[in-house]
Amino acid sequence: MAKTVDYFFTPNSPWTYLGHERFRAMAKRHGAAVNYKPADFGKVFAVSGGLPLAQRAPQRQAYRLFELARWKQHLGVPLNIKPKFFPVAPELAARLIIAAEAQGADPEPLAFALMRACWVEERNLADPATLAAIANEQKLPGDKLVAAAQTPASGKRYEDFTQEAIDRQVFGAPFFIYKGEPFWGQDRLEFLDRALAA
Repeated sequence: MAKTVDYFFTPNSPWTYLGHERFRAMAKRHGAAVNYKPADFGKVFAVSGGLPLAQRAPQRQAYRLFELARWKQHLGVPLNIKPKFFPVAPELAARLIIAAEAQGADPEPLAFALMRACWVEERNLADPATLAAIANEQKLPGDKLVAAAQTPASGKRYEDFTQEAIDRQVFGAPFFIYKGEPFWGQDRLEFLDRALAA
């Protein structure tokens, strides 16, 4: 029986970035298909008790920086703890992933390139020209994809993924659902690995 994981995320989440490569390697190792579902976590937070970073208590914001530094060191991956272009609106970047998949491209390389752009390369995910350049670097038609990302069809798909996330009780990113079981966060990937191996 085929294994499939639903992957809810936003490209400007540091935790999604930190877990993405490990998750993809895990899915490949287990022969699992991945459904990419970029969603609007502002709306998800609004109905699930979460808060945007700027609205969180100071002690929570401070602790987050310690955790990011710890995970950066633990995983040995590059990460700017306080990137120049964060927070910025992630909608267009998320819709770029949707547009790429709708045109037949594998969404994974573009999704990770967008994450790296924010958390490693100090690039602005809200800037259409930057997004087009990132797509071009992935051998995709950047201007065409940015235009497609701004169409009602891409917007509806983004809204549909967001509503699906809400309906399925997603509340943070990254969020994985396998055989109806939820796994929240890059620090829960070991448990997802066990489930895929079972």
